[in-house]
Amino acid sequence: MKLVTLEQMREIENEAIRSGSSVEKLMELAGNGIADSIEAVFEEEAKVITALVGTGNNGGDALVALAKLASNGWETRALLARPRDDVLVQRLVQNGGLIKTFDAKKKSQLAEFLEGTSLVLDGVLGAGVKLPLKQDVAEFLDSIGCILPMVPAIAVDCPSGVDLDTGEAAPETIAADLTLCMGAVKEGLLRFPAFELAGELEVLDLHFNDRMPGWKAVRSEVIDAKMVSEHLPERDSQGHKGTFGTLQIVAGSTNFAGAVLLAAKAAYRAGVGLVRLAIPGPIYQTLAGQIPEATWLLLPHEQGVIQSDAAGVIRDNLERVTAMLLGPGWGREDSTAEFLKKLLLSRSEPTRKGRMGFLDAENAGTAGPNALPPLVVDADGLMLLAKIKNWQKEIPANCILTPHPGEMNALTGLPVESIQSDRIGTAKKFAKEWGQVVVLKGALTVIAEPEGGVYVVPVASSALAKAGSGDVLAGIIASLRAQGLGSVESAVCGAWIHAQAGLAAAETVGDDGSVVASDLIASIPIIFAGLR
Repeated sequence: MKLVTLEQMREIENEAIRSGSSVEKLMELAGNGIADSIEAVFEEEAKVITALVGTGNNGGDALVALAKLASNGWETRALLARPRDDVLVQRLVQNGGLIKTFDAKKKSQLAEFLEGTSLVLDGVLGAGVKLPLKQDVAEFLDSIGCILPMVPAIAVDCPSGVDLDTGEAAPETIAADLTLCMGAVKEGLLRFPAFELAGELEVLDLHFNDRMPGWKAVRSEVIDAKMVSEHLPERDSQGHKGTFGTLQIVAGSTNFAGAVLLAAKAAYRAGVGLVRLAIPGPIYQTLAGQIPEATWLLLPHEQGVIQSDAAGVIRDNLERVTAMLLGPGWGREDSTAEFLKKLLLSRSEPTRKGRMGFLDAENAGTAGPNALPPLVVDADGLMLLAKIKNWQKEIPANCILTPHPGEMNALTGLPVESIQSDRIGTAKKFAKEWGQVVVLKGALTVIAEPEGGVYVVPVASSALAKAGSGDVLAGIIASLRAQGLGSVESAVCGAWIHAQAGLAAAETVGDDGSVVASDLIASIPIIFAGLR
């Protein structure tokens, strides 16, 4: 699902019109698409629909949809926010639809008009809304909201009252269960509070295509199951553990041993062939029996945290390693910071690169004793990375960095409030500046690539707001990277799978607040099963 700004959408629509379409043709496409979507979802429901209709294009889309539904046997009603008498209203009347214009002096009649409605279609306001709303429209929405029956509500492009640039919403906005986005998702819907008012998002095809420069230039997308399914690595039935990669996870300290287990178990559940755990020696006895599938590399330590000499041990043990995860559970001691600095500064680059977006299967992990494999850097690894002078020049290109807003603050110096106010813009700016894939975690996780592409996970759930959730995410992403996916694909697929695992875990447990990180791991196979 493409993600656009309002400015981009206006240009795309203008290109479509210049190419031979028209506002009327686009409206017919949109309205018929709305009707088809409604019938696909609500075919077993009592077929009584009331549309809330404004004077703009969204209202026109709703009227076209009503006319088609009426011809298919639905009982259709249109409640006009303001007087409207055009060919679309006339067509609906000819098809048997009922029309009523809102009268602020006769609010008592609204309940009677809505009685028996099984579905509400919101087509009052669309793109370009500026807040606060005009008094008459605000009164209309407020009046409807007070008496709206407990039935599903579908919004045309956006819930009326949402600013599709900023994501702000009028207090009178009617929340939707489903928003049918015209052509593409608008960025404002992936900001708060708009996201919480929009319900599920579905994009209707308006026949935009790559022959249109504005459409082709869009580099932002909302991640969905289809995208992830298309990128997942194939599972060779004749493969062996080496076929599916070797992930080395450098993690843990005496205070944060659990991070090792969470990342490793998540990595295995995400399909990697072998996980090697490089950990400070003192925590081995605690962990070894809890994950018998792993192999182990015990590192020099200083009071239970990774010590600087461990950099040499890591470099000497990279044979067959196809990706490496750094950071979970490290702590932030100076000795571990020195380890990271040595590891990065002593690297040598591979002499041969694989095809774009993938590891070279014949040469993965064999570029030399000091060459670092593809890296995923998470948690304390990011905090310690930020302390290295000019770290941007020392870390290999196209690593995957997975900061939450606090870690992004450490890496950029930007206040958390500034980061959160423009998550897409922030991730995009620094991915390009650093030459790295950035996964800005949090509600509506953003993935940005150096070439300008942006991907957003359309999930916000408190089920993911638990200690260890980030370790699980890092393990999934690193697992996919080790299996041969490119850095962007690994981040996109991993972040979406992690979010869906959170939703599945909440459903299984029965409450968002009761989910713990290990519940996410148990849900990973469920998500993969739905994608294969």
